[in-house]
Amino acid sequence: MKVSNFFAGLAAGLAAGAATAILSAPKSGKDMRSSIKSSGSEWKHSMNELKARINELKESINLLTEESKTQVPEAVDGLKASLQSWQEETAPAKEHLQLEIQAIQNSIEQLQATISKNKDDEDKKTEKPTAIDPKKADDKKDSETA
Repeated sequence: MKVSNFFAGLAAGLAAGAATAILSAPKSGKDMRSSIKSSGSEWKHSMNELKARINELKESINLLTEESKTQVPEAVDGLKASLQSWQEETAPAKEHLQLEIQAIQNSIEQLQATISKNKDDEDKKTEKPTAIDPKKADDKKDSETA
């Protein structure tokens, strides 16, 4: 929908509404004519003012569009450069952290291995010889020979 069509329709509707209101008002012919003339000149003045404001708005939009065409790419390039320099500055710290994390993981694995070894050693030390139940020993011998 074009803006000019919209405003043309708006103006026609306002004119029709104004004409209806003026003609339905109880006034004399002379008063009515002077009222119509003043209303017409007011509407003409209002429409000219509206056109001027619309033109100012168009100019502002065009100016902003032109400015954004130059400033947005500059801002994007600046952000890209900042990101790249930040990545270059943090690369050594990143590598150092990765080495630290690997060292911590190795330490944890060694601790787990030591803990499980110590637990196995303690379990072997605390095991006591148990008396063999003769019935179980016989059952065991029978199952081994079978």
